[in-house]
Amino acid sequence: MLTDEQIERYSRHIILKEVGGKGQKKLLDGKVLIIGAGGLGSPIALYLAAAGVGTIGIADADCVDLSNLQRQVIHFTPDVGKAKVLSAKEKMEAINPDVKVIPYETWVSAANILEMVKEYDFVIDGTDNFAAKFLINDACVMAGKPYSHGGILSFFGQTITVLSGESACYRCIFPKPPPKDAIPTCSQAGVIGVLPGVLGTIQATEAIKFLLGKGKVLSNRLLTYDALDMRFREVALNRNPKCPICGEAPTITELVDEVDAMTVCDLEAAKG
Repeated sequence: MLTDEQIERYSRHIILKEVGGKGQKKLLDGKVLIIGAGGLGSPIALYLAAAGVGTIGIADADCVDLSNLQRQVIHFTPDVGKAKVLSAKEKMEAINPDVKVIPYETWVSAANILEMVKEYDFVIDGTDNFAAKFLINDACVMAGKPYSHGGILSFFGQTITVLSGESACYRCIFPKPPPKDAIPTCSQAGVIGVLPGVLGTIQATEAIKFLLGKGKVLSNRLLTYDALDMRFREVALNRNPKCPICGEAPTITELVDEVDAMTVCDLEAAKG
């Protein structure tokens, strides 16, 4: 049963026929893991907390830097130097004390990610490097966990939702990471500050729909966004039978850290 305070807090959800009191209870019982507390993770964390997702894990080993504040809206100027997961936890709990926030002040790696994802109903990739993105995909496919991929750079973004064993995964589209430094990072190429807000709220929407069991998620559909032209484009996809992780004869049978695509921080984390 929802309390009187919860009925008031979530009243705009409850009056939606697709949600109602039962749907709000599903959200309160839901568990979502956000990997990355930066540009994408910021709006994702804020909106999932506001929506009343009952348990939210958030993983990141970085600390807030002044250059983050142009786009990472969960962090404020006084947070500079603070661990991002702790800064995020404070804001999420301030928005909604109903929410249990579990911070993981660590980089995800082949050694720890399966232990993390097994506790959650849905996983969201809010990372900014290819090593992490391929690792998250592989771990979720192996663990049978649905997840939302998101990527941003400059004025462009993309997102897809992967339903393990049912839909195309990230490696169905991109079988392996590009060579290190082949594609610039946001710190090298820049990113317009509002871009992660657009993509992150889409990812948060996917998590909420999945928990509610309503609507259609972005499975087998890659959604791209061009902020300069203000244009969305949807690309239909199918599972790749030769995919190295979810195909008919997978060649990836255990998790590995994609060293060639790693940043210095990733390498240090992988070494333990």
